[in-house]
Amino acid sequence: MMRRGLWIAIGVVVVIFLVILMVFGSYVSAKNQMVAKQEAVKSQWSQVDVVLQRRADLIPNLVNTVKGYATHEQKVFDDIANARAALLNARDPQGKIQANGQLDGALGRLLALSENYPNLKADQNFLALQSQLEGSENRIAVERRRYNETLRDYNTFIRQFPNSIWAGMAGFQPNNAYFEASEGSRTAPVVKF
Repeated sequence: MMRRGLWIAIGVVVVIFLVILMVFGSYVSAKNQMVAKQEAVKSQWSQVDVVLQRRADLIPNLVNTVKGYATHEQKVFDDIANARAALLNARDPQGKIQANGQLDGALGRLLALSENYPNLKADQNFLALQSQLEGSENRIAVERRRYNETLRDYNTFIRQFPNSIWAGMAGFQPNNAYFEASEGSRTAPVVKF
């Protein structure tokens, strides 16, 4: 009888130990996946940042080309300079996303200026810069989409059960810094060549 009780006690301890081991294993596995997904979000954001920087670097050349033809359009040039400075000075994704929206609108107004200046529309520097800017815009769109997908994957993972419990214990929070189209970019500027 005593022997049977001892085996039952050992069996209960083993079962409890196995349950604790499984819970701990689940926690460690989930935490490792959360870390990997969080790093993927950071990495993908850096890709967005690179293409935003490339576009920001092209803008002064484009502005200088347009300035040669449209010297009295100072407000547009000032808006672009301010929006570009805001983009370059933003330190977090949310700030860069907001500054990018301002820059989108200002660039749209700059490109629309070519309507009033036929010689500008024919300028080879302007056309080359506009082509490079278009390529940058395409890269930005691709990287924004990838960033949003990576962010969605991270957020979904940490909100699913039981990951939501482990995320709370490990200090992982949802990141809602999605890159959305700015209000000004929803309506494309009309540019005729």
